[in-house]
Amino acid sequence: MVYPPVCLSCGALTGRHGGVCAACWSGVRFIERPYCEVLGLPFSYDPGPGMLSAQAIADPPVFARLRAAAIFDGAARAMVHGLKYRDRGDLAPVMAGWMERAGQDCLAGCDAILPVPLHRTRFALRKFNQAAELARHLSGRTGTPYLPAALVRTKRTQRQVGLTARARQDNVRAAFAIAAGHEAEVFGKRLVLIDDVYTTGATVSAATRALKKAGATEVSVLTFAMALAETI
Repeated sequence: MVYPPVCLSCGALTGRHGGVCAACWSGVRFIERPYCEVLGLPFSYDPGPGMLSAQAIADPPVFARLRAAAIFDGAARAMVHGLKYRDRGDLAPVMAGWMERAGQDCLAGCDAILPVPLHRTRFALRKFNQAAELARHLSGRTGTPYLPAALVRTKRTQRQVGLTARARQDNVRAAFAIAAGHEAEVFGKRLVLIDDVYTTGATVSAATRALKKAGATEVSVLTFAMALAETI
């Protein structure tokens, strides 16, 4: 009676805690096969197994593969904003559950998962890192080792929102490094990098370069949502 179950997106009453109402659920665009095996971009038709998108062929990413649970709009967008800007930590376990399902091929056989880090000044202002919350719950669900301190952001970058693709790349260039004393956690390992939203890939690409420079054998990216051109 004090805390009735409500929709994680719109706040409407629901039958149980941790759920999404029927109206919001019907608007969630989960990313299902067929999709590009590298970038995880959904295809409008089935081109056959193992097919790559034109974007993945023309500009291959530095990471091995990308997976995301849903398109960044509707309820998925509301959940991202709730976790990131409104301290809705209760959303993280549910979001991690969706990510676990979407990223099964990334998580299978990986050595560890780690979040895209915040710069220490931004962390001090925000008090928590939404990517770290998602990674922590994913680690608990899968039993995969969690590396919260291996990767650090060494440069205080401006917010990526509103920047062009080229400006995003320039903004995060050389912004990440391996924390001193954590090199062995990365060297020779297959890692899954966690973030909340994939937009242009500038941030996760910069983080991947730092991990591979430190000797990671493979880096996959797993996010909760993916912003397509129509939703950016």
